[in-house]
Amino acid sequence: MQQALRLVIAAFAAIALTQLSLAASAQSENKQIKLTEKQIDGFIAAQKDMESIAEKLQGAVSEKPDPKMQAELESIAKKHGFTNFGEYDDVAATVSNIMAGIDPLTKVFSDPRIAINKEIEEVKTDKSIPEAEKKQMLEELNEALKAAQPIQYPTNIELVTKYFDKLDAVLQ
Repeated sequence: MQQALRLVIAAFAAIALTQLSLAASAQSENKQIKLTEKQIDGFIAAQKDMESIAEKLQGAVSEKPDPKMQAELESIAKKHGFTNFGEYDDVAATVSNIMAGIDPLTKVFSDPRIAINKEIEEVKTDKSIPEAEKKQMLEELNEALKAAQPIQYPTNIELVTKYFDKLDAVLQ
């Protein structure tokens, strides 16, 4: 359950970063791409730098992206081998979509919608979760369920599974 909640939180952080991205990358929020090992390596390497930007953005929600932050996001993306922040953003969305469907114990992939529905049922029946927290978790899981898409490129599952431990470590 903690894995799914962590991924939901990571997805919301990615959405916050997406709000600062260029218009072109904002349009590709749910776009899946065929991943390469080079992109996975770059994504893993970029996480520390992206985390520092996310910390700067804490509480700073704006309708208009800050040009300085946009430039910083572009710079970080290019530093780690991406053509621009839009490509990084597409990789992040694709990786997150697949990570949400991988059981951290068995490393077996299940369709994200099935995994999220299972998580929803577990939260609903868990009597140890306070009611207010349960309501918040269910809202977030239902939002994640609405955003979940079928995997377009099955080879992405193999790649993300191969790098699961490294990805999981940097996304915590």
